[in-house]
Amino acid sequence: MTHDLILVAINLTRRCNLACAHCYLDASTLRDCGDNELTTDEVCQLLHDIVACGESTMVVLTGGEPLVRRDLEEIISYGTRLGLVMVVGTNGMMLTERRVASLKRAGLLGAGISVDSLDADKHDKFRGQSGAWKKTMAGIEQCRRQQLSFQLHFSVTDNNADEIPAVIDFASSSGARILNFFFLVCTGRGSAFADITAARYEHVLGEIIQAQKNHPELIIRPRCAPHFKRIAFQQNPESPLNRISGNEGDGCIAGTHYCRITPEGGITACPYIEDEVGNIRQQSFAEIWNNSEYFRRLRQPNLKGACGSCEFRKLCGGCRARPVAAGNDLMDADPWCTYVPTGNALIEPLADMAALDIHWSSQAENRLAKVPSFLQKMIRKRAEAYVAELGEREVTTDHLKILSARRFGSNMPGRPDV
Repeated sequence: MTHDLILVAINLTRRCNLACAHCYLDASTLRDCGDNELTTDEVCQLLHDIVACGESTMVVLTGGEPLVRRDLEEIISYGTRLGLVMVVGTNGMMLTERRVASLKRAGLLGAGISVDSLDADKHDKFRGQSGAWKKTMAGIEQCRRQQLSFQLHFSVTDNNADEIPAVIDFASSSGARILNFFFLVCTGRGSAFADITAARYEHVLGEIIQAQKNHPELIIRPRCAPHFKRIAFQQNPESPLNRISGNEGDGCIAGTHYCRITPEGGITACPYIEDEVGNIRQQSFAEIWNNSEYFRRLRQPNLKGACGSCEFRKLCGGCRARPVAAGNDLMDADPWCTYVPTGNALIEPLADMAALDIHWSSQAENRLAKVPSFLQKMIRKRAEAYVAELGEREVTTDHLKILSARRFGSNMPGRPDV
């Protein structure tokens, strides 16, 4: 049995030009040569195997710092020729004018750039190097000038949570397509990192949901925070978008539609779950992805504790990495959730979209037909929920173009539409 593969993160290296306090990979310095990293040929073979599991899958090349790999452009070019959506996750410091141009020529679709404060000193302290903020800002400007689509990644901590409104304004004014707020899971070097409290976590998620309503020009998303599905539903239970399961792509998709590959070829459900389910140097990627018992548990979860009795468990399901990081079982309750289940009836995700009475124009149907088949169900559900939110009754190509631009940016020819 095959399982829809939407997103893959490949940690190309542990080498990095920074020493971030929160790094889940415990990335090494540039002095470490990374002898055991996947070779260029191994990465390209992996990309070939990924295509067999999901045509047009989005591949995030990250690290460490992926731009230290001299073969990065070769890898991007190979993946692009296969039809994969190739992006990088970077600290932005090496995004010089020449490098951005080179990455674009290779076929890079976009970059996710980490910015952890608008205060240069605070960012530099968090990232472990003086002058890091200035170089990252220069990298953002190069992406803007050369029209390389980019999004910003902001790791929320107790020390910077009050900056969220200012960061949203900055993301909007800088030309970012997406602003992702990451909520840390304390693993790797970040295992000793002081996080925000569970109560503030809850408050910040509500703040982010409200911010999206106020900034329709920008996609604002919490990451590694599946509770936002519950909070959004509590704010507006009539919203079709809020009734779509988080497993449909806007919640935790670890092991269901997403996995991570380590620099040495190990496969894990997500970057914050360190348990390897296999290694591409011993087994094919497809065999591991389709047959892993660990992934089966995530695809057919038998949740325990508060998560198991929660009426929101099909919308949210909690973060599976956090109980593991706390030394508990994969299916145990998420220790960061403050919600107390009420014993009310299970809230079923919106599955029967026919109840919305939404129709598709023939042009929109034709456009959807060009999308890889494994994505069509998800795209159809999101598009119909989006149109219902607008109070309309027909999905048009204009709606699909808007959703496409929101996810991928304007330079997205021949790629999935949302």
